[in-house]
Amino acid sequence: MITPPAHALLHWYDRHRRSLPWRFREGETPDPYRVWLSEIMLQQTTVKAVGPYYLRFVEKFPTVQALAHAERDEVLAAWAGLGYYSRARNLHACAQAVAALGGFPRTVEGLRALPGIGAYTAAAVAAIAFGVPVVPVDGNVERVTARLYNVQDPLPGARKKLAQLASGLNGEEPARLRPSDFAQALFDLGSSLCSPRQPACGLCPWQGVCMGAAQGTAATLPRKTPKAERPVRYGVHFMVMDDVGNVLLRKRPETGLLAAMTELPGTDWRTTPWGEAEALAHAPVDAAWHKAGAVKHVFTHFTLNVVVYAARVARFSNQAVGEGFLLPVAQAKATSLPSIMQKCMTTGYDFLHRA
Repeated sequence: MITPPAHALLHWYDRHRRSLPWRFREGETPDPYRVWLSEIMLQQTTVKAVGPYYLRFVEKFPTVQALAHAERDEVLAAWAGLGYYSRARNLHACAQAVAALGGFPRTVEGLRALPGIGAYTAAAVAAIAFGVPVVPVDGNVERVTARLYNVQDPLPGARKKLAQLASGLNGEEPARLRPSDFAQALFDLGSSLCSPRQPACGLCPWQGVCMGAAQGTAATLPRKTPKAERPVRYGVHFMVMDDVGNVLLRKRPETGLLAAMTELPGTDWRTTPWGEAEALAHAPVDAAWHKAGAVKHVFTHFTLNVVVYAARVARFSNQAVGEGFLLPVAQAKATSLPSIMQKCMTTGYDFLHRA
């Protein structure tokens, strides 16, 4: 098995490395908190989307201790819009564990034992922050590896094989002397030249040893098992405002999808659409409800179609508020509203101001 030349990749990286908010300049000591935070944010989210959230987050929580001592709702509010909210809850729990330990563990095994840290994140933090000579295997590294060794087995079944092959990419001394740079060079190679579509093989520092390039299969790799059709669920949510601009909200349950996040009152999400009469039976207050519009949101495992109803009331009674709570609309948008609820609130708010 050929080990690709580490010096060629590192030479390319030294000239073409990306400038990212969480990257450290040459000679600077990486902050494991910022490395870990960026890796958690980048899970299931693009670099472009993460940048502004990362900057706002570290301004609000500049250290792992600051994050550990924050209220969970503060963390969820700062995370709102990034999606996959279990990451935010695990982030907070992990920060508390790290603060209790007095700092981040410096080994893959120690990092792996923390809440919300899997094999990839542990390897990434160990390599980038602490210089441990390991290869973190994300989607970019999987793609580079599949093409280097012309692996025809489809994902996700090929994942274990690709991880084993990737673990040997840093076999040469230059890679082991610069573990942080080598890991990030792999990420940059996969995100730029070795991109999912139309890889720029002619510019790649590893073109000469790439079996996929030699055999003309690089652009087709890695192969993927066709995904099953994503199921659809249906729900109804209610946007109701009083005369002074308060909106009625509630907290979702502590477990399950979007756990502990803020939402507009509504129905369950089920596999069949809600009829109007059936839906309005779940309305949080007696009011003149109007259909404000529809919202579509794609989760990992299903697509959600929501009908939004909107209404105005003069004021809320204590009974109407029930176990929910009231917030001014502007303040509500700054709470831990997930993206789907931001869409629903905007739909209802726009309707009420047009009516």
